[in-house]
Amino acid sequence: MTDPAPAARRTPARLRTLPSRLLGLAGMWSDRRIADGLATVGAHKWHYAVLAALQEFGPASQAELSDRSGIHRSDMVAAINELAGAGYVARTPDPSDRRRNVVTITPRGHRRLARIDALLADLQDDVLAPLTAAERAELTRMLGLLVAHHGDPM
Repeated sequence: MTDPAPAARRTPARLRTLPSRLLGLAGMWSDRRIADGLATVGAHKWHYAVLAALQEFGPASQAELSDRSGIHRSDMVAAINELAGAGYVARTPDPSDRRRNVVTITPRGHRRLARIDALLADLQDDVLAPLTAAERAELTRMLGLLVAHHGDPM
């Protein structure tokens, strides 16, 4: 027979109030929800990161994109291949160094990014549903502090 008690009573209090545990659980749930949502349009978080970096900073080498997006260089190749295969980015030889490519977002990539932006806005609303606008802003600010403190240059 299953225990009918609410989860809060089955979980030790020290676990229910441990910030790092709560942050980890919220992160896992959020990451899963975002990945599932992006999958509905055939996208991945790496696709979004690459397209966002290209739109904001302009054409870049794969190494620069890796640095700007936080995607490991070996994984960047796969992300660029997928995006290029779908016509969202173009790779051209770098005129100053023919051994490397410059990646550029295409008009189709701009449209794709806008669609993913809209989807992510809805997914953020879902993930952060219990929070007010002010609480969402404060959470974002505090998470930024944690990330900056632990060495991510963002």
